[in-house]
Amino acid sequence: MNIIIFERLYREGLLTDSSMEKIRNESRHSLISVHWELRLILYLGILLLTGGLGILIYKNFDQLSHTVIVMSIAAICAGCYFYCFKKRLAFSFNKVLPPNAFFDYVLLLGCITFVTLIAYLQFQYNIFGTRYGLATLIPALLLFFTAYYFDHIGVLSLAIVNFAAWVGISITPLHLLEQNNFNSSHIILTSMALGILLIAVAGLSRKKNIKAHFHFTYLNFGMHILFVALLASFIEFEPVYLLCFLGLAAAGFYFYRYALAEKSFYVLLVITLYCYIGLSYVIVRLLDTISSDGMAMVYLGFFYFIGSGVGMILFLMKHNKMISKK
Repeated sequence: MNIIIFERLYREGLLTDSSMEKIRNESRHSLISVHWELRLILYLGILLLTGGLGILIYKNFDQLSHTVIVMSIAAICAGCYFYCFKKRLAFSFNKVLPPNAFFDYVLLLGCITFVTLIAYLQFQYNIFGTRYGLATLIPALLLFFTAYYFDHIGVLSLAIVNFAAWVGISITPLHLLEQNNFNSSHIILTSMALGILLIAVAGLSRKKNIKAHFHFTYLNFGMHILFVALLASFIEFEPVYLLCFLGLAAAGFYFYRYALAEKSFYVLLVITLYCYIGLSYVIVRLLDTISSDGMAMVYLGFFYFIGSGVGMILFLMKHNKMISKK
């Protein structure tokens, strides 16, 4: 409430003393928004509910009937989807607002319980056999459909995670998967391809105006996956780590231009940290190569990290001001 406007009206004689007094009392007891607090409580409620169900099943695994467990999870999932289909608004490739405050949370609960149901069926009944990829592909497909049909960014994030898991399982040889050995060039190269794919989908979603507000979610996942894969390639492809660094620099330059164009300090911060890690790896390797004295390398590395740390902070501060002024 803007009390200054009412004070001006009161001085001009347009408000009576009693009316002005009521307005002053009302301004002293103005309403406080608890919108984000309620959203946080709802999200925590969903996490606690799903986590509690998981712990309950784990603690009473031998006492509970498997049929009861499956039916209970399926009932929760079906009930959530039934509610969402009943309350949904018309589909559109543009952004669609939820019909009420609880819609997004009920949908999220339904998606989490569906993923839980598939995982439990695979664990207990081995319904997919040794085709582990199906246990992640089926939830990924349903989650993508749900995210687009109901316009839910949180569900889209779950879908991308499941899709990435399916890609990783599909390209990993079974003996590596069984031994939990993920230090594989297949995984690194596929992760690079996946990151580039997600970045391309982000660009297409905005260009074709197909759920354009999903753009940043795709871009964020693609950016992190690509940079982590590029950093991992330094170790996996050690003889050609300089070529890997050139790939990292190219990706960093692309996202640097994106950060300036979109005025995104978050993207700038992320790429600066990833590129700094890659550059530091190269510098330390070069110092180790050219220096025959171990202590000299330690001192040079010490001065490098001090100087580069200060330089990175100044770089971020300068660009933060540049982004703020645009």
